[in-house]
Amino acid sequence: MWPLGYHWKWVARNRFQLLGGLGVAIVLPGLLRSGLDISPVDSFGSQENTVIGTFLAMLFGAYLRKRMTVHPGTSSVSIVLPAFGAAYGLAVLAFFFLRVDYSRAQFGMSFVLVLIWFALIARVEPHIRRHRLLVLPFGRAEDLLTNQAADWIVARSPQALPPRITGVAADLHANLAPEWERLLSRAALSGLPVYHWKQIDESLSGTVDIERLANLGSLLPSSVYLRLKRLVDTAMVVVTLPLTLPIAVLAAVAILICDGRPILFRQTRTGFQGRQFVMLKLRTMPVGSEHGQAFTEPDDPRVTRLGRILRHYRIDELPQIINILKGEMSWIGPRPESHALAKWYEGEVPFYSYRHIVRPGITGWAQVHQGNVAQIKAATGKLRYDFYYIKYFSPWLDLAIVAKTVRIVLTGFGSR
Repeated sequence: MWPLGYHWKWVARNRFQLLGGLGVAIVLPGLLRSGLDISPVDSFGSQENTVIGTFLAMLFGAYLRKRMTVHPGTSSVSIVLPAFGAAYGLAVLAFFFLRVDYSRAQFGMSFVLVLIWFALIARVEPHIRRHRLLVLPFGRAEDLLTNQAADWIVARSPQALPPRITGVAADLHANLAPEWERLLSRAALSGLPVYHWKQIDESLSGTVDIERLANLGSLLPSSVYLRLKRLVDTAMVVVTLPLTLPIAVLAAVAILICDGRPILFRQTRTGFQGRQFVMLKLRTMPVGSEHGQAFTEPDDPRVTRLGRILRHYRIDELPQIINILKGEMSWIGPRPESHALAKWYEGEVPFYSYRHIVRPGITGWAQVHQGNVAQIKAATGKLRYDFYYIKYFSPWLDLAIVAKTVRIVLTGFGSR
């Protein structure tokens, strides 16, 4: 998780954004509402209800946006619509179930104006909040200097802290001389955060080094969220079924007409807690062609013409909602590997089996960064993203993955 961007004092640190958000969420829609003279249709008290609803929705949307954008590679602009869409959507549900009257026109104007305001903020923010870090040139801290996501200043003397720095990065496992340790103490006392270089590296790359996991216990995912996520997965299958079922049926009929039977492709995969299960997909290759090479190459000739369309929009993955209902998979998690490939990884890659501590998913942190990989070296690198997901396992990371997945489905990124 990006250690420099989020603290519980986010309200104080982002007061300009929030004050501006309150203006466009409450004040400006109220003025527009009065100017357009649309108040007669509103019942008594709807104005107050609308103000309260938009205030809470804007505040919660801003909070969601901050929590989702602490993870690297997550565009702040692309997060604006999912974050505030979820917040305002929850407000509408609350109005509906509590039978509270509100001004729909004013609420809608508030939503649009808030999207515009925070999209502008997201465009400007990276340029005015770029981090400037002091790096102590010992141990592996200097490995950070190749990353362009922050400005680095290499410490040449332990005597003074440079001006306008936002933090200090050091290899805290290296043998530092007393004068350098005193520099870290002065930084901490002055209110500057001091970070271990690996913490910064994970924050910038979105990966965890699988060869240097000194303490597996530190990567244990939240057991509470594991159970909650299982309930959310099931609920989301039910909610999305009116959309996913017709699409899956149409795709199945198209496969039957164009390529014949079987419609489904079944393969044994390794999943949660190392258990084997049969994963379902819509068939996108001729029967028997899946045997042989383990990976699908770009423009793979084995993929049928119809299969390319299904893979481009990830429609071939829809039957896996059955795996979700059975508890074998989740909507979000590390992609399950074939049993044979998983066995090979366990013998070649340190700590590989640890990725099975969470349920595998239809989409995941590795998929939204790399897409489907086609070589063993790239697949090994994918594990670094999987370990990042496990280490920072949270609803906020899942929401960020959902937002990126929507963009990927629309663009076809990483499909093979």
